Amino acid sequence: IFDAVKYTALIHKSGGGTGFSFSRIRPEKDRVGSTGGVASGPVSFMRVFDTATDVIKQGGMRRGANMAILRVDHPDILEFITSKTDSKALTNFNISVAVTTEFMNAVENKRNYDLLNPRTKEKSGSLSAEEVFNQITEMAWRTGDPGIVFIDIINKHNPTPHLGQIESTNPCGEQPLLPFESCNLASINLSKMVKVTDNHASIDYDKLGKTVHIATRFLDDVIDVNEFPLPQIEKMTKSTRKIGLGVMGFADMLIELRVPYNSDKALDIAENIMNFISDESTKESIALGESRGLFPAFQNSIYDNGNNLKPRNASRTTIAPTGTLSMIAGCSSGIEPLYALCFTKHVLDGEKLVDINPHFEKVAREDGFFSTELMQQLAEGRKLKNLENVPEWVKEVFTTAHDITPEWHVRMQAAFQKYTDSAVSKTVNLPFKVTQEDVADI
Repeated sequence: IFDAVKYTALIHKSGGGTGFSFSRIRPEKDRVGSTGGVASGPVSFMRVFDTATDVIKQGGMRRGANMAILRVDHPDILEFITSKTDSKALTNFNISVAVTTEFMNAVENKRNYDLLNPRTKEKSGSLSAEEVFNQITEMAWRTGDPGIVFIDIINKHNPTPHLGQIESTNPCGEQPLLPFESCNLASINLSKMVKVTDNHASIDYDKLGKTVHIATRFLDDVIDVNEFPLPQIEKMTKSTRKIGLGVMGFADMLIELRVPYNSDKALDIAENIMNFISDESTKESIALGESRGLFPAFQNSIYDNGNNLKPRNASRTTIAPTGTLSMIAGCSSGIEPLYALCFTKHVLDGEKLVDINPHFEKVAREDGFFSTELMQQLAEGRKLKNLENVPEWVKEVFTTAHDITPEWHVRMQAAFQKYTDSAVSKTVNLPFKVTQEDVADI
């Protein structure tokens, strides 16, 4: 465990984030054979990692990010679920419960399920699945944590099961990884993939295809030129050569195409784009496999079945949150809708500046409804749909995150996930008045 604390320090020092499965740690009060004492349990050790993260600033610039995952059948699961009740506890961790298909079936059928001691692999009790699920959703409703990770579904799509089971993800949850694996991610700015012909905007698939091929090759190169913080990480990363090509600027693209985010047409665009990116990235990975060789763990992987799908990279696509990336690129983040059309930026000298989404400003000026007063009202929280003199199509196309119902957020994530090798980072924005039942439905 303390080797892992040391490894965490070295990874954070080099600017990386870390994900952990605490599921193999024996439960609290379990007997420790070597000393005759009792174990303190996984949550106590999470505090050690949290404190270590506090002390080491990531790259000297930002605090490290961690993900902690515990299986739902671990005897300490209730303590884990409530471990962030105090807002000052485990501030450097996102936490997620690894739920099994068996557990979800037990929730649906209102049954009990077994808890298993990870040391002895024997049953150590049982809990009501419905009550545990309610506890998860209540804490998520109150604090935003824990999330849930569908661990059986993840392993169903594990490309290299012969190397072991996947037990955890990266800090934002979009990259399930084996112990000591890492993944380098890149995101294509979709707002740059729109062409206008005779005043008609459409997706420039030629440009997107070329970009996907270059980005796939680029990410594969990164694995070879990178300096890894630990030899174990270098060994595992080079054995599977996982890369994660994703997107950002999706909301910007929809606006340019004049398509509302919360529409069936937007879902079709999402599926078509991600299907195309996945296909083109796989084609490039196969070409790289022919010229540079397959990933070393190819034998006994899911691709080792006699067909022609022989990629150089065990997985190719991932959709990351792109929080900082999208700011640098000046586009909307990941596959998220716009968060706001206008907002007030507080500058260091105390001045307040109204920041306006460039697409919205352009349309407002072209359609003749731009005014400083209107932008100020939006920045102060007025809803576009409640303002007069704004065309209906503008109100539909420029919908923002909080105007979109949870169902549409989930549908959009599902549309992209259908053609993504790894996972999709997505926020479901909710109003303050949301209920615990709403969270459970999501």
